[in-house]
Amino acid sequence: MKNRSLVSINDYSPAEILEILNLAAEFEKNPGQALLTGYVVATLFFEPSTRTRLSFESAINRLGGRVIGFSDSSSSSVSKGESLKDTILTVSNYSDLIVMRHPLEGSAQYASEVSPVPIINAGDGAHQHPTQTLLDLYSIRKTQGRLDNLKICMVGDLKYGRTVHSLLIAMSAFQPLFTFIAPEELKMPDEYKHLLDKKGIPYQEHRDIADNLNDADIIYMTRVQRERFSDPLEYEKVKNVYILRDSMLTNTKSNMRILHPLPRVNEINPDVDSNPKAYYFEQALNGVYTRMAIISKILGVK
Repeated sequence: MKNRSLVSINDYSPAEILEILNLAAEFEKNPGQALLTGYVVATLFFEPSTRTRLSFESAINRLGGRVIGFSDSSSSSVSKGESLKDTILTVSNYSDLIVMRHPLEGSAQYASEVSPVPIINAGDGAHQHPTQTLLDLYSIRKTQGRLDNLKICMVGDLKYGRTVHSLLIAMSAFQPLFTFIAPEELKMPDEYKHLLDKKGIPYQEHRDIADNLNDADIIYMTRVQRERFSDPLEYEKVKNVYILRDSMLTNTKSNMRILHPLPRVNEINPDVDSNPKAYYFEQALNGVYTRMAIISKILGVK
């Protein structure tokens, strides 16, 4: 993994994924390790972010490294018309590693092809979000004790949700059973269902949430993403289509856990927060340890 970019979850084999998860567990036990003394990591966020950006910066700081970059492209030379290539080539002169979020699908792949330093994809449009996937896998294994033969229920925006796309790809190596719950407008794209068909992985599709939660080991809720809709009326039609409430969890498995990549809007009612099955804030914390592991592996310090 040393000096390799992480653009897609496909860039890591199942064995390498487990290596990252094991190292993340080590960092959770002992997070204060000054392994990045003398290293500079650039965080280039062309799209807004709270958890991803701050957990990366927390991870870098806990490892003793320095952070440079921007959280708003309007404060960079992009606002003057600078190309992505020129931005990457310039920033690579100042850093050992670049973490980038960009609204265009394929932007991270392009950046990795022109950059002399490794690129970590922190989300490219509706494509993928591999570091979120790795922290999701860490959260799943931590709460369920395993990754194999789990029933994963994905709810909400399965069309534009890059987190569910990456998680589907990663979990397909561990013999899951998927349940997809989405309105017609936001169904899981055919390309991902074809992948599951090719691998012989079973899945079900439903539109109703209430009757399809009780067998799940993991309920993965997603936000309907307003920024992915060109037509505001289409967004208004589906924005509140699914709202998970505490009363809906009565007959679910005792060890079931609810994940969400956050931010949430209305899709998880606050009355769920006090339920021990709610795990989304702990999931966000797991992002620090997982990203510490990813950075350490790519820079070759661990």
